Amino acid sequence: MIIIFFFYGLAFFSMGVAIIIELGHATDARLRRALRPLAAFGLIHGMHEWSEMFQILYVTYLGGEITEAWKGINLGVLAFSFLSLAASGAYLLTRDEQKQRYSLLLPLGLAAVWAFGLLTMQGTYTPDEIFDVADVWTRYTIAVPAALLVAVGLIGQQREFHRAGLGSFGRDCLWAAVAFIWYGLIGQIFTRPSELPPSNVINSTLFYDWFGFPVQLLRALAAVFIAIFVIRFLRSIEYEIRIKIDALQDAQLQEAKERDLIKNEMLRRIVAAQEAERQRIARELHDATGQSLTAIGLGLRGASSAIKKNGEKAATNIIRLEGLVDDALNELQRLIADLRPSHIDDLGLGAALRWYAGEVQKRVPLNVHVDVHSYTGGLPSEQKIAIFRIIQEAITNVIKHANAENVYIRLICSGEMVHVWVEDDGQGFDPHKMFSKNRPTWGLIGMKERASLLDGSFNISSEPGSGTQVNVQIPLIKQEME
Repeated sequence: MIIIFFFYGLAFFSMGVAIIIELGHATDARLRRALRPLAAFGLIHGMHEWSEMFQILYVTYLGGEITEAWKGINLGVLAFSFLSLAASGAYLLTRDEQKQRYSLLLPLGLAAVWAFGLLTMQGTYTPDEIFDVADVWTRYTIAVPAALLVAVGLIGQQREFHRAGLGSFGRDCLWAAVAFIWYGLIGQIFTRPSELPPSNVINSTLFYDWFGFPVQLLRALAAVFIAIFVIRFLRSIEYEIRIKIDALQDAQLQEAKERDLIKNEMLRRIVAAQEAERQRIARELHDATGQSLTAIGLGLRGASSAIKKNGEKAATNIIRLEGLVDDALNELQRLIADLRPSHIDDLGLGAALRWYAGEVQKRVPLNVHVDVHSYTGGLPSEQKIAIFRIIQEAITNVIKHANAENVYIRLICSGEMVHVWVEDDGQGFDPHKMFSKNRPTWGLIGMKERASLLDGSFNISSEPGSGTQVNVQIPLIKQEME
């Protein structure tokens, strides 16, 4: 019996320790809640069986007597261990999160029945009988229902494992449920002999007469099987973690591939944009400035001849040439401003945005409203250029696609952040489709990349028929004021 109680307690105690070790890795909140009281049951019940072993040693080899106080403590420990088991079963049975709040009512109900029964038995049995009766009552009212609750809960968990494609862990769960059924129905029905029916007939003595070995051996074997299969299905937590790690690694690899593709495409488009910009500059220089300079050259040659013959005509030609020079200078200034507005460096970002808004309104029927709050002149040049280009790209998208009447630009420097909003009252769109793999929108991607290069964030919110809002936040890097 000493050996039986030793391994009986060792099995449950080891199960409790194993659950505690794996508990922090469980991602399923319901399973994590159910494992906590199951670990408590394993530790407490294992220590209870070891106390039974030490009682045998104390009485058999040291000739001592077990006091009533010790019997009362032992009974309380036994009841609390089985109540922990009932709490675990209640958590396993409830799938709905709201119902889990009330799941502890079940073990509390068992505790109430157990306590009420003990109170009513006080005057019914003698002091010599009461502790045997109380032990039997504890097993009837708490141990048997708790073991069956856990068994049914483990069967439900086995179905969860099968749905998740973890069939081997589901089988371990099922075998653990079977072991709990044996432990509850057989191991706890055949109690010690007492005056409480039916333990006065169906008890450990009858079990020994029938099978030739003590019922404690059956309980110990059931405990060993429970511990083995519970520890085996705990490996599902580690397996699930490995699956998630593999999935994260695959996602990171796929994301890296997509980033490489986007970077390559962006590089190709940057090169193409550079060539297109060069072609545009060359064409505009040729078509506008070049023609003006050619006309000025021809006019000057004509004026030099006319001065000798007709001074009045020469003066008229020179006045006309002055106009051509002004036109050429204006064209060059417009071309240079498109490449990099001097207002950004000379007057600051707010002035550059107001100038740009005015230029847009000259070209297209769109009302551009600019609202700048707080000081922005101390921003580094790279931040000012990035913000200006983001707003410029957003306005370009509004002109091309939004069919809007108004667009609102708001710039705020507050605390440690620069906040930018560009909002229009146009027709809107579905951002998810625009960022899909099949039809990437390079203008939006370019704005997002500009923001990310400055450790900022880029968000766009829109719905068909509800306009579009671009929101950019960039950490503020202040320069020293002169």
